[in-house]
Amino acid sequence: MVMITIYMLAVARYGKHDIAHIASSIALPACVLAFFYPQKMATTSVPGDGRGKGKKLIDSAYLRPQVHTMKKKRPVLQDVADRVGITKMTVSRYLRDPDRVSAALRDKIAVALDELGYIPNRAPDMLSNATSRAIGVLLPSLTNQVFADVLRGIEAVTDKAGYQTLVAHFGYNPEKEERQLRSLLGWNIDGVILTERTHTPGTLRMLEVAGIPVIEMMDSVTPCLDMAVGFDNVEAARQMTQAILRKGHRYTVYLGARLDERTLQKQQGYEQAMREAGLTPHSVMMEDASSFSAGAQLLCEAQKRYPATDSLFCTNDDLAVGAMFECQRQGLQVPQQMAIAGFHGHDITQVVTPRLATVLTPRERMGREAATMLLARIGGDCTLSGMRDIGFEIAEGGSI
Repeated sequence: MVMITIYMLAVARYGKHDIAHIASSIALPACVLAFFYPQKMATTSVPGDGRGKGKKLIDSAYLRPQVHTMKKKRPVLQDVADRVGITKMTVSRYLRDPDRVSAALRDKIAVALDELGYIPNRAPDMLSNATSRAIGVLLPSLTNQVFADVLRGIEAVTDKAGYQTLVAHFGYNPEKEERQLRSLLGWNIDGVILTERTHTPGTLRMLEVAGIPVIEMMDSVTPCLDMAVGFDNVEAARQMTQAILRKGHRYTVYLGARLDERTLQKQQGYEQAMREAGLTPHSVMMEDASSFSAGAQLLCEAQKRYPATDSLFCTNDDLAVGAMFECQRQGLQVPQQMAIAGFHGHDITQVVTPRLATVLTPRERMGREAATMLLARIGGDCTLSGMRDIGFEIAEGGSI
């Protein structure tokens, strides 16, 4: 009892977690520590002191404060209300629309929220209310600059309108798109933006059951579910191929990667232009994702399969720039010995030498228009339907 009393006094002075200091200062036996800390403790034997007995020392690692692995209890609305001295409903009203409370009260609530580190929990609202003020966006790639630009355009509109954007990635996999859509719909989203036209039967059923507005992007020709905004990939590829042929090149090869639906649409436009010119189309494709190294690899494969190759039309700028780097490595002059064109008009196309020929696509504008159309439909405007073509532009640069 004496040792336990000493322990309690020491805890009062030093704190419960500083047991290592307490144990060393008062030689507290392991049995007493085990009483207060029943978890298994590691011990180390120390040689005896000449009287026949050794000592057991507790490993200090077991005496340190335990790391918290569980979530901490977050401040709730009532905590904020108590701090300010108002009702919980007033805090809730402020969070929904700050202008609904007085200016003086707004400042006090804002300070309390900041001091408490309050984190809103929107899940109950999203699950119980008719609207969640959130939309879902399904993207096939998070590394492709195309979709980063599109998302920037979407959020320029949704942020201003006070909508949350819930983004899900599906890696060009229709089955994964279905799983991700199911997850998004579980959050009671008000609408969804899709980036592909090919969907599983399960995806189509869920969209029909959900009954929310849907808009598809990146294509203005393929039939859509409801609304769509994009451009004609086939025609863009056809015109870019024609621009290459007008420069006098006759052995143009199409380089493609990923084999997604837009890559195949561009291949279709390329082949159409080649046949219209009485030429034989040739394609070199890979299932891997696009990259600079993939562009270099595909160029080498084209040279191996079709030695007469004098020009390349690439499904995107990554492959085109990679092919340009490979030409430099081989000592080939662009465009004199190998003409190269890309697609989408990324910033890098403006700084390589020579400047890369490419199809300029208004990606950020496409995101803005898609979000604007979706929010209008969510707001009850039923006049919007069908497809909106935002066009493209051919930039010949200096590489063809």
